[in-house]
Amino acid sequence: MKLQFDNRFPAGLPGDPEQTNQLRLVEGAVWSAVQPTPVADPRVLAVSTEMLQTLGLSEADAATSEFAQIFGGNALLEGMLPHASNYGGHQFGHWAGQLGDGRAITLGEVVAPDGRQWELQLKGAGPTPYSRRADGRAVLRSSIREFLCSEAMHHLGIPTTRALSLVATGDGVVRDMFYDGHPEAEPGAIVCRVAPSFLRFGHFELPASRGDVELLRTLVDFAIRRDYPHLEGSGEALYAAWFREICERTARLVAEWMRVGFVHGVMNTDNMSALGLTIDYGPYGSIDNYDPDFTPNTTDAQGRRYRFGWQPRVAGWNLQQLAAALSPLFSDIAPLQAGLDAYAEAFSRTDRCNIARKLGLSECDDDAVALMRDLQAWMHRAEVDMTIFFRTLGDHDAAALTPDVFADAFYDEAKRDAHRDELVAWLARYAGHVAKDAWDAATRRETMRLANPKYILRNWLTQEVIDRAHAGDASGISELLDVMRRPYDHQPGREHFAGKRPDWARNKAGCSMLSCSS
Repeated sequence: MKLQFDNRFPAGLPGDPEQTNQLRLVEGAVWSAVQPTPVADPRVLAVSTEMLQTLGLSEADAATSEFAQIFGGNALLEGMLPHASNYGGHQFGHWAGQLGDGRAITLGEVVAPDGRQWELQLKGAGPTPYSRRADGRAVLRSSIREFLCSEAMHHLGIPTTRALSLVATGDGVVRDMFYDGHPEAEPGAIVCRVAPSFLRFGHFELPASRGDVELLRTLVDFAIRRDYPHLEGSGEALYAAWFREICERTARLVAEWMRVGFVHGVMNTDNMSALGLTIDYGPYGSIDNYDPDFTPNTTDAQGRRYRFGWQPRVAGWNLQQLAAALSPLFSDIAPLQAGLDAYAEAFSRTDRCNIARKLGLSECDDDAVALMRDLQAWMHRAEVDMTIFFRTLGDHDAAALTPDVFADAFYDEAKRDAHRDELVAWLARYAGHVAKDAWDAATRRETMRLANPKYILRNWLTQEVIDRAHAGDASGISELLDVMRRPYDHQPGREHFAGKRPDWARNKAGCSMLSCSS
């Protein structure tokens, strides 16, 4: 098995001169060399065939003991230069100082056969100089969740980091899942996640917080050169164009999250990608019954800072922190403010486009926005499954829609009956909108099909797979991934994966709320 590495990140940025793997503040450097810590018995549980092919690898490669050893952290390929990167961040609205890759170790940057470059990163491969008081490991349950969601989001068409492999380590990892003083040993695992870049807002915040403008400028120049080579110009004009594109990419990303009901769960600035990718799948969740206040993160249960409905404003706040970090590179903050304004404009534009797509309309005027907002408010009151409702809406002619066709989308019969008349009135408004629209029925239906997934990675589906894996059957991982490869297509025989949340999952750990403990 061979891969070609060029390792631009450590080659182009200053590294930590100290070579020992001990906890420390690292100043004047963006990365530290560190080796993965070997594990007892690495065993491949699942792979992404798409990422294998992208990197020029085969399923036969993934079946070898060499593959398990490398992506379990026990061996290196020629050309790999393992390291952990140094960044800071705002966590739950407060500056946290240096954070860094506490359990993520980048093996190197691969040049794929098509010329694209991908960073390979092991999550759960042992401690780094940034691990603080942690062990650098990850448990099987969280690793399954990250592996599956990375690929599921890609197949939904949402920008994301990817996952190459999921490897069981054969070691136990002690975790206190509920932070209630009852730690237990759980099976350990390692995900190899893949992205063109793992640069985060926090990479730029840390040198700025330390007044290290030279390092900040070096990092920005590198990010533009490697990750935004299409941008032209120089000096502040180039920096302004780069920041504006980050803002616009972030806007489009969050609008797409809102389209499918994805809740990130931990939108700290160190979890925000400088490429506009979904990054760091911790206590994420997908909306079952529509609830703008839903957050899957137990740590956020009181303040709900990262609730579903707040994601657009939180992303804007995070961009403000990035703008503040970049301000030493500008003589005037006007270009930074222009970038923040571009975020608001791009989010509104993408959100309107998604409203039109989800409702099957050729354009989104103010009346269409009002139609969507009224629908969302009703779905919240009536406890309606967001995914099932929109999919059903697109499966019928607008003029023939009745409340009865949505029977499977309700979680509470009493609320269904109490809010039935509101639905009747809304459906009449919707039918009138569609009747005036320029699209024919076939165009409308196909547009809605491609905007409203039939299958999403619901927490309870993932928990079923996790429970099976803990019992020794890991086959459910690949089975669920195969369903998520075609989220917009009807897949006969797979009705289970399109169903609403069962009652047993309403308050079950891993289904309703999750912790950061992994």
